[in-house]
Amino acid sequence: MAKPVFINTLVFVSDMKRSVAFYCDLLGQTIAQDHGDFVQLENGLALHNGPALETTMFGSPTDERSRYGRGNLVLYFETDELEAMLARMPQETELIHPIETQAWGQKVFRCYDPDGHIVEVGEPM
Repeated sequence: MAKPVFINTLVFVSDMKRSVAFYCDLLGQTIAQDHGDFVQLENGLALHNGPALETTMFGSPTDERSRYGRGNLVLYFETDELEAMLARMPQETELIHPIETQAWGQKVFRCYDPDGHIVEVGEPM
């Protein structure tokens, strides 16, 4: 029996335009496929309009209107320009913490994306 092949991580988003701007314009990611309600990035991350995906999966959008991010998933990025990346973050971006040196010696900062998913940006190890 063939084992399944992992393709990507898909996150629910409430506003595709805002999320594409965050990941592509701010974090410099590139769109591999754009199907409107579903955008796959070249890095293996995919964004899906939450209410549309809820309808596909459950027959209708859920009644819950909280942020999709639940603090139980981290999307990790690396950059050689950590300080510059932090400086480019819009003022309305909710930082979890500024650049800090972690116990393993790496400098990182963490913030929330527009839907509350945790994004970690670190220097290459």
